[in-house]
Amino acid sequence: MTAESRGAVKCVVWDLDDTLWSGVLSEGGAATLRPGAAEILAALDERGVLHSIASRNEPGPAMRHLDRLGIGHYFLHPQISWRPKSESIRTIARALNIGIDALVLVDDSPFERAEVSDAHQSLRCIDSAYLSDLLALFDFDGPVTDEARQRRQLYRQAEMREAHESDFRGPRQEFLASLDMRLSIGPAASQDLLRAAELTQRTHQLNTTGLTFSAEELETFRTRPDQTLLTIRLDDRFGSYGVVGLVLLGQSNDEWCIRLFLMSCRVMGRNIGGAVLTYLAQQADDRGLQLTADFLPNEVNRSMYTVYRLAGFAETGRDGDRLRLRLRSGTKHVFPRYLRLVVDPRLGSPEHPAPGA
Repeated sequence: MTAESRGAVKCVVWDLDDTLWSGVLSEGGAATLRPGAAEILAALDERGVLHSIASRNEPGPAMRHLDRLGIGHYFLHPQISWRPKSESIRTIARALNIGIDALVLVDDSPFERAEVSDAHQSLRCIDSAYLSDLLALFDFDGPVTDEARQRRQLYRQAEMREAHESDFRGPRQEFLASLDMRLSIGPAASQDLLRAAELTQRTHQLNTTGLTFSAEELETFRTRPDQTLLTIRLDDRFGSYGVVGLVLLGQSNDEWCIRLFLMSCRVMGRNIGGAVLTYLAQQADDRGLQLTADFLPNEVNRSMYTVYRLAGFAETGRDGDRLRLRLRSGTKHVFPRYLRLVVDPRLGSPEHPAPGA
């Protein structure tokens, strides 16, 4: 089996019987873990690749058996039921907030692989006979970052946030305030560049221009006097989201142009993008600069265009397919009251609460 040329794999979805383990659990077999399976789970988890399950089984016995095998902790939003696996796949992608084309299904059954492939033509299906080759397939050979090692834990924290939100009774603004969020903005350091490069390569839905960079390319921007590379971090009462955003600014004469602005999908619904643009607008005003932005529309990043428009940006022209945006003069810069802004001292401002708080 040859490596695919499609996008990065973000989650492997596993069948159980005769795939992850040998035998059929409901038939009373030993259901022993396949040779090398535990090592594959650990290696992919280390690289930031998530794991889930789509299996036709009884959920209670299956989950208990996974725990007995010592691997139950790896699996996020497992779908163990008797419904079609294509529906389970859709549920997993929605729960993880990633595209179906970023999933891979490993299953021994040609029927199940065909059913899923027919419903989700962008999803890749692998015969479990090729289990030993899984690490060599697709885009599993990128650099391992601290963010990647912590990705499963970040999703576990997200589950706690979702549980808190479902139990919360009150207006949306009060819920957001209850999270005690701290938004940190600072210049990218050398140790941030692997994660920053990973963000450009993994983030499509919330990427304003679709630009992708290697860590080496970002290092050249980081050290150029006419370029500013910023990283965005978010923390709340449940833990750290890690580095969730990246901004690349180019300065010429009296203009500050946002060449790239991207956010991780894990902070959707928090208005972090709007808060970052508010900070940039305030800084541009302080420097006497006009804030502009490039925007390259595609099939999935429409929400980032909306973020720009809500922040007060308007179109001023086109350069081919690329839109040119400019912050309208007189736009009021209102920072969300439920966020505490922490600005790195290297940017010339100490830690301070959000304006107006």
